Amino acid sequence: MKKILLTFLALIIASAVFLQIASRKRTADMLVVNAVVYTADPSSPSAEAFAVRGSRIVAVGTTQDIQNQYTSQNVIDAGGRTVLPGFIDSHAHLMGLGQSLSELNLYGTTSQKQIADMVAAKAAQLKPGEWIRGRGWDQNDWGTGSGQRPFPTAAILDKAAPNNPVILNRVDGHAIWVNSAAMRLAARANDLSVEAEGGQIIRDRNGAPTGVFVDNAESFIRAVVPDYTVEEKKQLYTLAFNECLRLGITGVHDMGIDAVDFNIYRWLTETNAMPLRVYALIGGGGTFLNDMLEAGPYVDKVNHMFALRAIKLYLDGALGSRGAALIEPYSDDPEHRGLITTPPDSVRVMAEQGLANGFQIAIHAIGDRGNNIALNAIEAAMQRYPQQARDARMRIEHAQVIAREDIRRFKQLNIIPSMQPTHATSDMYWAQARLGPERILGAYAWRSLLDDGNIIPAGSDFPVELPDPLHGFYAAVTRRDKQGIPMSADDVVGSFQLSPEGIKDPTQFDGGWYVGQRMTREEALRAFTIWGAYAEFMENEKGSITEGKLADFIILSKDIMKVDPKEILTTETELTVVGGKVRYSK
Repeated sequence: MKKILLTFLALIIASAVFLQIASRKRTADMLVVNAVVYTADPSSPSAEAFAVRGSRIVAVGTTQDIQNQYTSQNVIDAGGRTVLPGFIDSHAHLMGLGQSLSELNLYGTTSQKQIADMVAAKAAQLKPGEWIRGRGWDQNDWGTGSGQRPFPTAAILDKAAPNNPVILNRVDGHAIWVNSAAMRLAARANDLSVEAEGGQIIRDRNGAPTGVFVDNAESFIRAVVPDYTVEEKKQLYTLAFNECLRLGITGVHDMGIDAVDFNIYRWLTETNAMPLRVYALIGGGGTFLNDMLEAGPYVDKVNHMFALRAIKLYLDGALGSRGAALIEPYSDDPEHRGLITTPPDSVRVMAEQGLANGFQIAIHAIGDRGNNIALNAIEAAMQRYPQQARDARMRIEHAQVIAREDIRRFKQLNIIPSMQPTHATSDMYWAQARLGPERILGAYAWRSLLDDGNIIPAGSDFPVELPDPLHGFYAAVTRRDKQGIPMSADDVVGSFQLSPEGIKDPTQFDGGWYVGQRMTREEALRAFTIWGAYAEFMENEKGSITEGKLADFIILSKDIMKVDPKEILTTETELTVVGGKVRYSK
C-alpha cells in the first residue's frame, strides 16, 4: 500500500511539474524543428531549430530546447532537410528579369539562324509596326573552334521580320542587335553617322551601321522604343518577384531604377504588398537623381521591405562586347582598349554628391582601367568628405579585371567588391583570349580579395545570368561549368579559345578554372547571405538565422554544404519564408 501511495504521489508531482513547465511555454507563430540549420552566424554557425514570432526569430537552438520553450500551431518539421538564411542577390535587375520572362528568351541559342527563326515566329503573331523585343544572345556561343566571333548584322533579322522593328539585348546588357526597320525609326530622331561618346556603332567598310549598337550608342535606338506603362511594369515586377521567391531569393539589390520604378516600389511598400526585400539604387544621373539628392534616402524603417539609399554609376562596358576599359589593348583586338561610358570627373563629382547627401555609391567597373578609375574617384570623394566616408560602404560592382597593384586598394579604402560568381564560369571560355596570360591572373580574383580581408557580396546580375543563386554558389566553390569543365588543362585546350602555348601553369586547372581563386562553401554561403546584408547596411537585421533578426529563411532539398558539388545544381528550394510569412512552397 505504501509503495502504491508513493507511486501515486510521484505521478501527481510529475504531472504538476509538467503542467508548470507547459504553462511557462511561450507562444510562437512558427516553429522550425528537426532541421540542419546553417545560420551564417559565425558566433553560432549551426542549429537544429528556431522559433518565429511576428516577423522576427525569437530563439535558435536544438529541437528539444525550442520545443521546451515554445509552443505553436504552426510547426514545420524539416525532417533533417537543410535550412539556410534567405539568399540575397547583391547585384540584379528585377525589371530586366521580368522582361526576360515575357519577351523572346535568347539564352543558350547557338546560331544567328536559330534566333532569326524565333523572331520570325514572333512577327507572325504581331501586327506590322509592333516592336519585337528579346534578350540573351551571345556571339561567343555561335560556331565551334577558337578565334573571334563577329557581331551579327541586321540582314538576317530583316528577312525574319521585315515589317516589325526588332531590338535584341546582348546577354550582358551592353549591346543591342536591331534590324533595319528599327534603324530607320532611329534615323528620323538622330543622326546615325555620328558616334555617341562612350559608345560604338558597329559599321561596315562604307561607314553604314550594320545593326549592333554598343553601350552609350544604344541610346540612338532606345529613344524610339515605346516605354512600358505603369501597369505593364507592375506585371513585369510580379513575374520577377515570383521567380526570385521560387529560387529562395528573399532580398535583391536592384541595380538602377528610375522615378517610375521608385513610385511603384513605394506604393507596394506603403500598401504592405512587397513580397520580398529590395535594396534599390538610383540609375545614373538626371532629374530623378537630383530630386533624390535633395530629398535624401528613402528607407522603410517599419517592415524593412524597401530602401533607396544608393546610386549606381557606369564607368565602362562589358568584356564580352569588348567594352570593358583596359589599361593595355585587348589581346584579341590590339586596336581596341574598351569604352569609358561616364567621364572620370563626372564619376568623382557624383560620388562626392552621394557622400555629401547620405547615399552609398556603387560603380560598375569591369576592366582594369575601369576599376582603377573607380578606385581613384571613390578615394578622391572620401578624402573630400572624410566624416561621411567612415561607414559609407562604397562599392565597385563586378570588379572583374583588376590590376595587381589595385587589388590591395579595396581593403585599404574599405571599398566593397560586389561580384557575381557565374560571370567567371560564363566568360572563362574566351576571357583569356581577351586578356592574355598575365592580365587574366587579376580577373575574377575572389581568393586574392578574400585573403586581403575583403568581403564579397555575391549576386547573379540577372537577367545577364540565370537568377538561381545555387548556380552562383556552385560556380563560387568549383570554378567549373555545369558539365564539370575544366577538370584539367586538357579540358581548357579542348573547350576554350586558348592554345596549349597560352597555358603557363597547367596545375591552375586541376579541378577548376584558375582553381586557386575559388571560395570555400562557408564563404559562398556568407557571400549570398550576411555579406549581402552588410553591403546594404542591414547586417543587424537580416542575413543570418540569429535571435532578433528578421525571419527570412529557406528550406532546400539537399545539403549544399556537404553534397558532391554536381548535386548543388540539382538542389531545389522547397520553402521560402520572408518575415515569418511563407512566400513560396513547392
